Amino acid sequence: MLDQTNYTPRLKAAYANTVRAAMKEEFGYKNDMQIPRLDKIVLNMGVGEAVKDTKKVKTAAEELSMIAGQKAVVTHAKKSIAGFRVREQMPLGCKVTLRGDRMYEFLDRLITIALPRVRDFRGVKGNSFDGRGNYAMGLKEQFVFPEINFDKVDEVLGMDIIICTTAKTDAEAKALLKQFNMPFIS
Repeated sequence: MLDQTNYTPRLKAAYANTVRAAMKEEFGYKNDMQIPRLDKIVLNMGVGEAVKDTKKVKTAAEELSMIAGQKAVVTHAKKSIAGFRVREQMPLGCKVTLRGDRMYEFLDRLITIALPRVRDFRGVKGNSFDGRGNYAMGLKEQFVFPEINFDKVDEVLGMDIIICTTAKTDAEAKALLKQFNMPFIS
């Protein structure tokens, strides 16, 4: 059995031991609080078929909860849109916000297990930053995570993964994620 009291996620320990020093040297920070760090990771699943069958949102939330290790929150429509057959407060998707140890554990599983299992994977785009140090990426299927049982899944659902950092620029955020071995193409 794993001792929960003394356990530190692998990437959290790597950040404290090597990443901080490398970032401080690369960018010449004078204060340790200037060094960028991971703030949160947001996982989002939009279920377009939820308009016809609201039970699909429930199964998507269960799958997202298994992937994240934390209960997913169902998101609802803010207003009605007749063209999409959407009514106000209709469940349309689900999301999870990860912080702390769960965030580092998820990032570790994403980089080492899930991304290499993506079909025809050559790396993630290096230009998907928002200008404020946050990185967004999408996955087309949830099967890349080992927590999902392929036989029990009714439908293939994609997800958005947003990695929020305290970096001020995209270059700093990219350097931080490279230190965590994020496989960027360029």
